[in-house]
Amino acid sequence: MTTTTKGATVPAAPPATRSNYPIGYLRGVIVALVVAHHSALAYHPFAPPPPATLAAQPRWWMAFPVVDSARWSFATVLVGFNDVFFMSLMFFLSGLFFWQSLVRKGSARFLRDRLLRLGLPFVVAASLLAPLAYYPTWLEISQHHPTAAFWHQWLSLGQWPSGPAWFIWVLLAFDCVATLLSVLAPNWGNTVGRIAARLSRRPVVFFAALAAISAVAYVPMAYLFNSLAWTAFGPFTFQTSRILHYLVYFLIAVGIGAWGLDRGLLAPDGKLARHWLLWTVAAPIIFVAKSAIGIATITSHPHSPAWAIANDAGFVLSCAATSLAFLALFLHFVRSRAPLLEGLSANSYAIYLVHYVFVSWLQYALLTASLPGFAKFAIAFSGALGLSWLTSAALRQILAIARVV
Repeated sequence: MTTTTKGATVPAAPPATRSNYPIGYLRGVIVALVVAHHSALAYHPFAPPPPATLAAQPRWWMAFPVVDSARWSFATVLVGFNDVFFMSLMFFLSGLFFWQSLVRKGSARFLRDRLLRLGLPFVVAASLLAPLAYYPTWLEISQHHPTAAFWHQWLSLGQWPSGPAWFIWVLLAFDCVATLLSVLAPNWGNTVGRIAARLSRRPVVFFAALAAISAVAYVPMAYLFNSLAWTAFGPFTFQTSRILHYLVYFLIAVGIGAWGLDRGLLAPDGKLARHWLLWTVAAPIIFVAKSAIGIATITSHPHSPAWAIANDAGFVLSCAATSLAFLALFLHFVRSRAPLLEGLSANSYAIYLVHYVFVSWLQYALLTASLPGFAKFAIAFSGALGLSWLTSAALRQILAIARVV
């Protein structure tokens, strides 16, 4: 069955059912992990020293706005583990709801709504929240220099750092790509969904296919570009080697969502959910193996293409395994409404938008505190998550803002 829309004829998605608690709650938890990730960076054992100026190269301060002399050894594990999967899974979770929304609204209205829901917050985050979040960097390195000097350096950077808001504009771009595909090939989502459903009868086969496809997208890019390199034009930035990898996760999720959020891979009683223990054991084992290869590549084989490719392959395997492990856990254990997770999920988008401001200012406020790195991390994380949550709840009382976030 197909549905004719203004701008495209697209196959009808399965009708939406009750709220999908596992997916909604998982999205909220991943955003909380984003807050934890950014909170830990100031105390990372290998965090670079504060720069002499904002213009100095390399500009590590864009990833490490505040660097504390207190360090926390476990931050290496936390940051490394998150980095392997959490942004990929965020794109995947976002893609799951694309098809039903496109069918319900039509391509023209869908894109208008996405411009409002993603484009407008990106403008606010990049123009206002990002400078506010990075101002503690200036305070840490400049001492008593006036604010006007901050703006002078900021405007002379040759780009406009947008912080974590990069995810929002990239997601908007992916929405546009998927919508264009739906105009050119109206059945592509259902086709991908059928293939994914067939593969998901054996989740290990789906895992292998996901890893293989993402390896084709990622490994050549990682070989051509430094895995730490970012591409920037104005406020629009993205991690160069991973952009196609993220697109793969998004598009595959679109197909899974077109097939249905309660069947196939995501069935609450499906094989992935039933074998949650297998995936939660396999994911950390694969991550440890990937980490060992990465350490060996950097320390013993820094110029070896074979080791570099092995490390990149380890990334895609670990990303796929960990993403499936989180999906399996939530599909298996989340069966009904949980008030705390409900609140986190409902406020997750706004939390993502504003959290960087609270993280960097709390890290800056803790610079002179005589506390160990873990204690500072705990304060920065809990404070940033709590303040972001409260800010989101307050903003969502304003009807115009609630319609967006």
